[in-house]
Order: sequence, then C-alpha cells, then structure tokens
Amino acid sequence: MASVPCVLLTSCAAGFNEDELVTQVIGAEQLPAPVQEAEEVRQYPWRIDNKYYSANVNICIVPSTAHVTTQVAESVQAFVVYFDSTVKSGLEKVSPWLPLLEDWLLDVMILVCDRACDTGVNRQTAQEWCIQHGFELVELNPEELPDEDDDFPESTGVTRIIQALNANVWSNVEMKSEQSYGIFSSLTAMNHSTESNGDPQDNVLVSSGATTVPSTEQGRAGDSGSHSDSQIDTIVDPMLDLDIRELASLTSGEGDLENFGRLFNKLQEMKDKAASLPHEQRKLHAEKVAKAFWMAIGGDRDEIEGISSDEEN
Repeated sequence: MASVPCVLLTSCAAGFNEDELVTQVIGAEQLPAPVQEAEEVRQYPWRIDNKYYSANVNICIVPSTAHVTTQVAESVQAFVVYFDSTVKSGLEKVSPWLPLLEDWLLDVMILVCDRACDTGVNRQTAQEWCIQHGFELVELNPEELPDEDDDFPESTGVTRIIQALNANVWSNVEMKSEQSYGIFSSLTAMNHSTESNGDPQDNVLVSSGATTVPSTEQGRAGDSGSHSDSQIDTIVDPMLDLDIRELASLTSGEGDLENFGRLFNKLQEMKDKAASLPHEQRKLHAEKVAKAFWMAIGGDRDEIEGISSDEEN
C-alpha cells in the first residue's frame, strides 16, 4: 500500500509551537491524535477538500534533518519551515535542509516567519533568499496588511500557507470533475517539462505577492546575453499554477455578472503582475501564461508548438 503523502513541517527557531500551526492549517479546534509518532516525528492527518479535488495527506513535524526517516523522505511532497527572523543568523539555520530539498525537487516550499525584522532578517533579505532557493515567503503577522479596498486582496499568514498547499498536485489526489483533472494534469506536465529542460537549480521561483525579482537577479550587466535569456526562460512563479487554475475555472463557469466581474479582476491582477517585469521578461511571461491557459482549458499542445515571442506579426 502506497504511503500517504506528507507536508514536512519543521522549525529552526527555539520556542516555536509547530502544533499550533498544524491546528490552524487543518482548521481544527484542537490538535487531533497523531497517526504516527516515533523518534520525535509526529504525523497528523489532514483531509484536503476543495472545489477541484480531495486528498488525504499527513502533516509531519520533523525536528531536524537527523530525524528524517525513510518513510518521510519517500512521502514528502511539500515543505514548510519556520525560522527566527529576529536574529541575523536565522536563515543560516535553514541551510542544512537545502541538500535534501535538492534531491526531493518539491513544487511547494514555504519559508515562514512571524514577520520580517529590520534588526534581524529584513524582508528584502528573506525574499532574495527565497528567490535563490525556490521558496515562497509567508509572514504570519506581516507589518503591512493587504489593502482592504482591493476586490481580491493578497492572502497572508496561515491562509496563504493553506492556499499554497491546496495548489499542490498530491500523488493520491481524487479529482472531482474531468475538467479539474485536465487542469491539474496539464499543469503537472508543464512543471515536469520545465524541470527536465535543465538543471533544477537554474530555475528561479519568484515569491508570491507584490514582490518582484530584485534587479540584481533579473539580469546582471556582466552576464552574456544568451545566459541572461536562458535564466529568464526558466523563471517560474509559484503563484502561476494557482492563477491559471482560477482563470480556467472562471472562464468555464456560469456566465453571470458576478463570475464575469471576478474574471475581469483576475485578468487585471495578472496583468499588473506582468507589468512589474522588465520588457523582455514581460513578453516571455505573457507567452507562458497564454500557453499554460490554453492547455488548462483542454487545448491541444500541438496547436501552440512553435509559437514564440520572437515571432514577428
């Protein structure tokens, strides 16, 4: 019998209560009994049930790399790590996990802290670290909250962690419709295609939200043109999967005014994200979004093969 996939949750900060975070993620009033507890590794069941699919996963609390069992290593499909942002060495304590993560090649990796700290690890430093290592930064209690006047404000804290984990494609997923299956399988194929086109470490995952890749990461003046283009081509936004799924769902939904309004706002949101990119990256980003959306709604890959931003109209 195949093992249940797991979210590996660990803390590199003394005094952080992992159990409390697990309780909030699974939406329970109190922590359930662990399904397994051995060698300081605790596993708690979580039933993910959303509009697209359902899946049973375990949230595994693992104190350190030394406690990673064979079972956990074979079943881990997402990684969440909490670090102490109040000390400058906070990110250094996450480093021991990086070699394992390079082997696991996970789609969802989240770096969590209470909030960025100017006297410890500030937001820019944390974001640059996330870009370098393919994580998404989530602050549980950010100093600046999203604008409440926005129709679709950016999610933060535990809500964002839940969204990211819901956006993962779990190995035991049970799809609720043929359309949902098409969306997820297309996106999975895209992810695998991206990984197989080069060294996974060449892929740069941009953290979600209003943040953009710092100019030093977007392209260094000393880099050759071909190398810069190669780096740009492998940029993957960890929010792109979720955006495409939502866009495809809204497009195929009921044609009422409310649904149209949500679709319009989603398109505007994605347009605003692309507008923050340099010109060349913006063209490539638009191309990737168009191709991904076409596949997500069931389009034939052969019909878009050869389409490139380099083509002239």
